[in-house]
Amino acid sequence: MTMQFFSTRDQNRKVTSSQAIAQGLSDEGGLFVPESFPQVDVKALCGLDYPALAAAVVREYLTDYDPAFLTEATRSTYGAAFGGKAGYLAPVEGDTYALELWHGPTCAFKDYALQLMPKLLVEAKKNLGRTEKTLILVATSGDTGKAALDGYHDIPGVEIAVFYPTGGTSEIQRLQMATQEGANVAVYAVRGNFDDAQTGVKKVFGDKAIAAELEKRNIRLSSANSINWGRLVPQIVYYFAAYAQLLKAGKITFGDEVDFCVPTGNFGDILAGYYAKQMGLPVGKLVCASNENNVLTDFLTTGTYTAKREFFKTTSPSMDILVSSNLERLLYHVTGSDAEVAGFMQQLAATGSYTVRPETLAAIQETFSCGWSSEAEVAGEIRSRYEKDGYLCDTHTAVAFHVAAQKKRQGVPMVVLSTASPFKFPRSVLSALGKAAPENDFEAMQQLEAATGHAAPASLAALRSKPERFDTVIAPAQIAEVALGYQA
Repeated sequence: MTMQFFSTRDQNRKVTSSQAIAQGLSDEGGLFVPESFPQVDVKALCGLDYPALAAAVVREYLTDYDPAFLTEATRSTYGAAFGGKAGYLAPVEGDTYALELWHGPTCAFKDYALQLMPKLLVEAKKNLGRTEKTLILVATSGDTGKAALDGYHDIPGVEIAVFYPTGGTSEIQRLQMATQEGANVAVYAVRGNFDDAQTGVKKVFGDKAIAAELEKRNIRLSSANSINWGRLVPQIVYYFAAYAQLLKAGKITFGDEVDFCVPTGNFGDILAGYYAKQMGLPVGKLVCASNENNVLTDFLTTGTYTAKREFFKTTSPSMDILVSSNLERLLYHVTGSDAEVAGFMQQLAATGSYTVRPETLAAIQETFSCGWSSEAEVAGEIRSRYEKDGYLCDTHTAVAFHVAAQKKRQGVPMVVLSTASPFKFPRSVLSALGKAAPENDFEAMQQLEAATGHAAPASLAALRSKPERFDTVIAPAQIAEVALGYQA
């Protein structure tokens, strides 16, 4: 059976998975969602190694791809690049665990999708018989940019431009992008915050004149942000992997529920858990953990989404987001109405706010719970995790640990998704441990190594000696000019 995808804002726009991945966003600005949730044999999947598990899960959605291609693509993606730790579950304390998703090449969870996605895009174009150049535009709050650059650099037929907010990332994150090698990559700092960058990129996608001009040059736009289905589908896999490890270790009996706490800004990582649950994985609660930009906590509590609010720059910059794109997918799945979702998104664009019906909120709350962490609580959590459990975590993971402790259910294992290496944010982590953090990130990295006995990932330590290639700063409105500057 061929799985079709349609837009959250218009059910009549049906596409194959290849089209959804090649295009990224639907023409009218909606996000592609699968027409149904495939039901899988969870027990059988739990017996597979990570690459085979990934192929099995992804295959359920990417039905117009050759299964042999998917088997090979997942095998080559989740091997050496993840150092044998793809989907690694670490015990922390009692029945609380950390799903360490930062053992990939850029030390963040985005690697799971963005190491596989370039292969999916090239294959999608083959499946569709398309030969144009693909121009990928990416807005990033820190981790997506580097992971996308690493995945797409020197991929034939692809150009990639990444836009990040000035001063809105850690210095390590900025350097990861600014030093990126590859002939087909470009990086721009955007004046403003992540939402300004994301809105600028979305505007380009919605601009018919830009699309027409690029088409004349045989260029098509696509996205590597989590608005692209190709970003979301690989992330479903590690929820199954976590469950499988608990099963194998005898910590649960098959069928027992497991709760997951996810530090989230754009709502993609946690939404992947919702898909896993809909496919039959015994997921209990999905706990949405926010930092001081707690727009999702407020929404999941009240049913009103308010993006017009004070924006905070925090020590967990990848979550400094006020417009969570992927929430739109959940709203579609829960309401089943493209018209209703289109209405919410129009209200959000016009007024900065929308409110869902009480029964919609109740349906969401059956699966989703939420909480948020202040800056002081994040620092306190890093310190207590390290002092009590000898577990070193980054700022984003600390947000989730703090919320997880409040939402922990007796007798139900809690898996915290650990989304980045602590060495990506060495100054914040060092300060949290009560040490004076030097201004320089690399000195902080060395001091963090000395203080904890943990070694920094080699790819981060190596940044110090790499030349910076990109230093251009632009206004959000200039993102369109960047897009129009490309030639086939």
